[in-house]
Order: sequence, then structure tokens, then C-alpha cells
Amino acid sequence: METLGYLIDGFGVALAPHNLMFALLGAFLGTLIGALPGLGPANGVAILIPLAFTLGLAPETALIMLTSVYAGAMYGGRISSILLNIPGDEPAMMTCLDGYPMAQQGKAAEALAISAIASFMGSLIATVGLILLAPILADFALTFGPAEYFALFLLAFATLGGITGKNPVKTVVAACLGLMIATMGIDNTGVQRYTFGVLELYEGVDFIIAIVGLFAISELLFFIEEKAGGGKEKMAVNKLSLSWAEIRGIMPSSIRGGVLGFIAGVLPGAGASLGSFIGYTLEKKMVGSKGYFGKGDPRGVAGPEAGNNGASSGALVPMLTLGVPGSGTTAVLLALLISMNITPGPLMFTQNADIVWGVIAALLIGNFLLLVLNIPLVGIFVRLLSVPPKYLLPIVTMIAFVGIYSISNTTFDLYFMVAFGVAGYVLRKLEIPLVPVILGLLLGPEMEKNLRHALDISGGDWSVLWNSGLAIGLWVFAGLGLILPYLVGPLLRRRMKVAAGSGGPEGD
Repeated sequence: METLGYLIDGFGVALAPHNLMFALLGAFLGTLIGALPGLGPANGVAILIPLAFTLGLAPETALIMLTSVYAGAMYGGRISSILLNIPGDEPAMMTCLDGYPMAQQGKAAEALAISAIASFMGSLIATVGLILLAPILADFALTFGPAEYFALFLLAFATLGGITGKNPVKTVVAACLGLMIATMGIDNTGVQRYTFGVLELYEGVDFIIAIVGLFAISELLFFIEEKAGGGKEKMAVNKLSLSWAEIRGIMPSSIRGGVLGFIAGVLPGAGASLGSFIGYTLEKKMVGSKGYFGKGDPRGVAGPEAGNNGASSGALVPMLTLGVPGSGTTAVLLALLISMNITPGPLMFTQNADIVWGVIAALLIGNFLLLVLNIPLVGIFVRLLSVPPKYLLPIVTMIAFVGIYSISNTTFDLYFMVAFGVAGYVLRKLEIPLVPVILGLLLGPEMEKNLRHALDISGGDWSVLWNSGLAIGLWVFAGLGLILPYLVGPLLRRRMKVAAGSGGPEGD
């Protein structure tokens, strides 16, 4: 009953006219961003963070808008997958397998509608799971001491690559780079670290500057390099003719995919890619020879779409309750919270209950908004995809520069942002992931603080870090997180490639 009371209060926040307006704006922009191949939700949220500062949004309004962008981007990824056979982001790859064949058969509108309904079901199931699980996990997290929090942060770094990560070694290198950047500035003993005599570095590196530079500016540099100015060919969408029987037929697939996706999202490092993969695999195995997966089976669209959208909402659970992001996009959202002097974790449910429950209520409302946007208005998103990047990029760049300048009103931060953009461009060229850099920058200070606190309590005895059963359990999971990418990752990536090449995972 207490949770229900908090949720009702959250609806009071989410249904405020200005919050509802920004939720709708975020859902629209997110869908468009998700539809653009290669951009993805993490880049989209990072690009729009400066907009929140430029408009001077309150913390709850900013978080509602950007979580709506996140949810919308997960919806939007299916549009280019179905119409162009080009995934909007990695989790949407599995949607290509049956979505594109449906489009080739003249059923593009049906495929888009099925994927929207499945995305709605997956997100709805995961949001209900978030409502039920988050308070329990937050209460449990109150038992953590500094040693347990240090082990938890270590677990977060250990699972960074996830079992779908391409190169665990490069992931570790990126995380170490982020931790090094996090040590810049004056520590709590008054010692200067990596300041090089530059006054502006005494307070360390601002998370938002690093994120906007690494994601938004590096994306701009990639566009410039590719000289992508021609736009995409126009795509036709047939008139929708989806029956209630067909909708009922995909409901079991959507429910199963949503549950599996939520579980994958809650596990740090697993993510939406795993959610979509297991959603597709389960459907193919359950249907067996009765299905025609890889040739336009609607269940092959519903399963992975419900899975990846369920995982996106599930990834908010560890971020809100433990302060540990469950995905790359939630790492960007974590930076937004920290920059607004809000500390994610169990105390957030008491100290900032209006923000937490307002966001959760906004997710429920946003799911309905996205369903309304993504079925009747899908033609608009398709036409917007044909706008040449040379018109979109100046707008993105202007938002980034104005937003960063509005934070501190200093040109040094603009130069710093550009420097991070160049660094992000180089890292991406070397195929070194950017999310671990951001996570190292975000969690590094808290990780160091908890390590110092634990050692102060124990008088310098390092064994305090594994003295409790909970800490030992976290260390064990951290070890597994380091080992599994080497053992399971290659097998899973091989199966995903086989699925993409043959129309579905092997074995019926």
C-alpha cells in the first residue's frame, strides 16, 4: 500500500502540464533518434542533455524528458530495421530478421504496428517490475557499508563488457581511462592530481562536458568524415490492415519477451541486446516447425522488440536503487542526476521520492504516448529520416554548445568539450567503447571515497573489503563478470551472427 501511495504521488508529478509536455517531446525526439541508424539511445540522450540545462528544467522535469527520450529511442530503433534492414541500434538487429521480410512482402505497416505493440507490452511489463522490485532492492541496499559499496562498484566495472561485449580487454582499458580522468582535481586531503597548474581543473572534470563531448561531438566528427549529406531514399509504408486476431497472436510472444527482457535489464552488463536475442531465440524454439522465422513471422518481430524494450526499463532498477547503471544510456542518466546534486541509490527513495516516483509514473504514461505516436504517426518519422544530416547536424551542435556554456558560462568548458569530442572520435576509431570511460568517470569518485572510508574504519586493514558475506558474494559475481565475457561472449556473438545470416538462431 505504501508503494501505491508513492506511485499516486508520482502521477501527480508526471501529470503536471509542463512535465507531460516534456514527456511527449522526449518521446517524439527519442523515436526519431532511435530511427536514425547508428545513433542509438545513449548518443541521443547525451546530445539532448544540454537542452535540459539551456531550458533551465527542474530535476524531475529533465529526468522525465530524458527517460522519455530513452524509451522513445528503444521504440524508434525498429523503424529503420524493418524498412531498410539497417538496425537503428544493436538491440534492434534481431528485429531485422522477420521485420524486413514482412516489409518486402508489402506488410511494412503491419510489421511497424506489431513492433510498436510488442514494445509497449515489453515496456509496460518492465515498468510494473520496476515498481515492485525497486523499493525492495532499495531497502536491501541500506544494509550496505563502505566495503560492500566498493565491491558493488567493482562488480559494475567487471560486468561493463557484458556477455555481448566485443573486446573485454578494450573495455578494461576504457574503464581505466575513465578512472584516471576521475582522479583529476584536488582530492579530499588537499593533494592536486593531474591539474597541470590549470585552475579550471582543480575541481575535476564535469561529467556533462565529458559526456556531450564524447558522444555528441564525436558523432559530429564521424558525420563530417563520412560527408553524409545526401539523405536516405524515401520509403513507402502501406495502409495498415492489422486484425484483432493477429494482435492476439503476438501477445504471448510479447509477454514472454517482456519478462525475459526485464530480467536481462536488471543484470548489469547484460542489456537490451541480450534481451532481444533471448526473446527471439525463445520464440523460435517454442514455435518450432510451425513457424516461418526469417521469412516474415510476426512473432519474430514481437519477441525481440518486447525483449529489448523490457531490458531498457529493467536497466533503470540498478541505477535508481544502487547508483549503478544497468546500461550505457542509464550511465548517461546517472551523470545527469549527479550533475544536479542528486545521489542515486537507496536514499533517493526517501530524500527525492517525488523525482523517483514521478519518473516511474512518467514511464507508464510515456508507454501510452509512444504507442499513440508510433502507430498513426509512423509515416512522419519515415519522412523525417530522409532529411539530410547536413541540416540536422548544425542544430545538434548548436544545442550542445549553448547547453554547455549555460552550465558554467566559461569558454574553457567549450574547448574542453571539443577536446573530449576529438578523444571520443579517436577511441571510436580504435573500437574502444565510450560507455566504460563515462562509467569510470562517474563511479570513480564514489569508489575511491568508499575505499578510503572502509580502510579508515579498519585502521588500514585491507581484509575489511571481503569480511562480510555480502561483500564476498559481490566479489564472486565480479569475478564471474570478468570471466564470462571470455567464455560465453564469443559463443553468443557467434549465434547472433548465425541468426542474422540464416534468419534465426540455430536449432528449433
